[in-house]
This record gives sequence, C-alpha cells and structure tokens, in this order.
Amino acid sequence: MTEPELRQPTARGPGAARPPSPEHTLPPDSTAQPDISTGQPDSTAQLISTAQLVTRITVQLSSQLSRVRLDGTRTPMTPTARPALVAVAHGSRDPGALRTVTALLERVRELRPGLDVRLGHIEIDRPPLTDTLAGLCGEAVLVPLLLGRGQHVKHDIPRTLATAGRHLRARVAAPLGPHPLLVEALYGRLVEAGWQLDARSVRGTGVVLAAAGSRDPDSVADTRRTARLLSERLGGVPVIPAYASAASPTVPEALRALAARGRHRIAIASYFTAPGRFAAQSAAKGPWIAGAPLGAHPAIARLVLHRYEEALTHASTHASTHASTHASTHASTHASAYASTHASTHVEEQGHDAAPAQPNPAGDPAVPSALVSA
Repeated sequence: MTEPELRQPTARGPGAARPPSPEHTLPPDSTAQPDISTGQPDSTAQLISTAQLVTRITVQLSSQLSRVRLDGTRTPMTPTARPALVAVAHGSRDPGALRTVTALLERVRELRPGLDVRLGHIEIDRPPLTDTLAGLCGEAVLVPLLLGRGQHVKHDIPRTLATAGRHLRARVAAPLGPHPLLVEALYGRLVEAGWQLDARSVRGTGVVLAAAGSRDPDSVADTRRTARLLSERLGGVPVIPAYASAASPTVPEALRALAARGRHRIAIASYFTAPGRFAAQSAAKGPWIAGAPLGAHPAIARLVLHRYEEALTHASTHASTHASTHASTHASTHASAYASTHASTHVEEQGHDAAPAQPNPAGDPAVPSALVSA
C-alpha cells in the first residue's frame, strides 16, 4: 500500500490558496487551528491532519500485514533472547548421577520453556564444563549444582570461566544451599522414605544430615545452617550435620551423639545432589530410614531457576548502582571544580588573596558494620 497523496484545488485566480509548504505541516497529534479572520477552523489544516492520520493507519496496517504468511498464518514475534543457564554438576563414577542430573534439567526446562539450559561437569562425567562453555556464545549464567560455598564454587568454576574466551560473557550464581527450597526437598525425601512423627515418638527421634564434607569453613557453615533450617521444618527435631570426608563429625559419630541424648529413632537426610559413593555409604549406616539424594525433586528445579534469576537481578542492580555512583561522583567533582574556579576568579577580581583552607570539622568516619555469616 502506498501513502495517499493530498491534492489541493487547482488555483484559478490570484486569491486561490497555495499548497502548504513543509514548514506549515502540523504534527500528527495536532488539531486544526481556527482562522484568525473568520474564527472558523482552517480547512487546509484539517485536510493535512486527516492525511497524516491516514498515513499513520497505513503504516501500522502495513507493519501488521508484513507478519502474515501467504497461507494466512501469522509469524510469531521474535522473543528477546535470555542468557543461557549452564548447570554445573560435580560428576560421579556412579552412572545414576548423570541420569539424575539430566532428569533435573528436564524439570527446569518444563518450568521455563524456551530457556537455553545446558549441562557441564567439573570432573569425571561428560560433557566437561570447558566443552559446554566453548559451545556457547553471548551471555550465560553458571548455576552450581552444589550445596555450599567451597573449593569448586570459589575457585574451580571461576577459573574455568576465566579461560572460556571473549566469545562468552558469563557470571556464576550462588550455590543451591542454604535455602528454604532445599530444606523442602530434604523434607520431601524423608517423607518418601517413611518419615512419621507423633507425640509419642518425637522425643526419641533425631536426624543426621549426611553431607560430602569440605575443609572450607564457609561450606561447613552452610551445612550447619541447613541443619538448623531442617530442624525447624521438622518441628524442632534435633538435626546434626555429619560428613563423609574432610570434616567432622562423621556419620557414625553423629549417630552416637544422638543416641547419647536418648534419640534412637534416627533418620538419615541425604544432603547430596545425586547418587554416588558417599551418599550410598552414609545411607547404609542409618538405623532407621534414609532419604534419597535430592536429585530431580521439584523444589530443586525451582531453586535452580531462582539462583539463575537471582544472578541476573544482582548483575542488573550492580550495574545500575555503579552507573549512579559514577554519575554522582562525576557531578560532585564537576561542581567542586566549578566552585573552586569561580571562587578563585572572584577573589582575583576583588584584588584580595584567597583565604587559607580551614580544617575539616567533621569527626572520624563511621566504622562499617561487620557482615556476619549465618
């Protein structure tokens, strides 16, 4: 469709109106102005406004028709591409680990259709994280399928990302734990294993939260916090964190500690993302029930997406804060320079020397409050 032409009447005498020049054209949202001599709306302006309205409708209609195929169907509008989600798993020689992580990511895809979700392993299993990153281009968020801060989260994953190359802009999200959704998954696995609690059995019941273990104090602190959250979820039943390696107490030591407090009905909460040697060994030592590894529990799938969105929000907030701080600093510096120059010029014009600078009367700066890790 072509833009309609506005035709003016042919001039037949010296008093005939001339076609309007471009500088007299009204904007699309303007209304006709009255003629000063008659007080009536100017017909030329009305014609111009009508023509522009027709033009606007024509452009919009053409835009809509351009997305209609020859068979009458409409082409979908292209959605804005989001950064890829790269789930980073540890890896295991147990073949069930890869199956479990794959099932988890299928749940994530079901919750977020269209999101590019990929898998990379730190060791043993394929694909390795290096290969996954090499196959990406653009932006990505790496979500560790790990349960606390430790060597892999703090060093191994960032080191691998640093060698990925300039083709990829990525950030690392927080590990899965601690978080209430993680606790819901632990509780769900215990219920699946037969967890029951009543007034008669509550005093003799306890839980051992069996984890892999780490020498990193932050990782140990994260596991302890998860144990406290799980105890609250279980109505105050004592939960003792225990470790398969690198830290203490061990699972047998935690079992003995609970038994010494009169807790002989002890469940094992498996604080592992996927099946493996540590998970199997820990579960085998329990005197009552043992929950399965967290795996593809629905709460874990939601938690993976939560960490992904959290990383994007944090990056956006950080960029906004940085931009605001930079603008504020620049404005403050510019204002100070202007004030200093203006004062100096004023003093010189008055023929007086500038007054010496006075000491800052402000007190000592406040000491920032310490950040306490839970």
